[in-house]
Amino acid sequence: MEVAIVKYNAGNIYSVVCALRRLGIDPVVSDSPEVLSRADKVLFPGVGEASSAMAYLREHGLDRVIVNLTQPVLAICIGMQLLCSHSEEGNVDCLGVFDTPVRRFVPQERGLKVPHMGWNTLRNLQGPLFSGIDEGSYVYFVHSYYAPVSADCVAVCDYINPFCAAMNKNNFYATQFHVEKSGTVGVHILENFLAL
Repeated sequence: MEVAIVKYNAGNIYSVVCALRRLGIDPVVSDSPEVLSRADKVLFPGVGEASSAMAYLREHGLDRVIVNLTQPVLAICIGMQLLCSHSEEGNVDCLGVFDTPVRRFVPQERGLKVPHMGWNTLRNLQGPLFSGIDEGSYVYFVHSYYAPVSADCVAVCDYINPFCAAMNKNNFYATQFHVEKSGTVGVHILENFLAL
């Protein structure tokens, strides 16, 4: 099985490479439309800032490549946010796979801080990505922006307000949390994705 990781100006790709290698997959990291299009599975991970990430994707033609992929795609963290319609981070239009905006968490005066960082639980789990995963499972988050709960949500998390912890539409799957840093639950989710 050929697995490709989208190469763009976002960090944390190496931890995804390591997670896949532990599962016996040696992925190729590429910004080549040909490599991405022919891969059996594509991962679109990253940590970064939405407007600069979108500028890079557009400059390299990856915006058109990603939305036209027909194989299973797993977006992680900012990858999920970039698949949404618009982000308040840099006030930028994104790829529009998911018809929902990305908003910034509003910190509470004496409450939860932004960014949302650390372990939190999942609820309302749906779909093949969460096969064998229990309600209330803990996963690892680091983010200041979120996608509101929408029709494409397949997992919800609560922090300041409920938000989409994972989304799915057709062949596009996405997690706001870092599967590669989420212990055995994250490994199971990656295995479920690779088995699609």
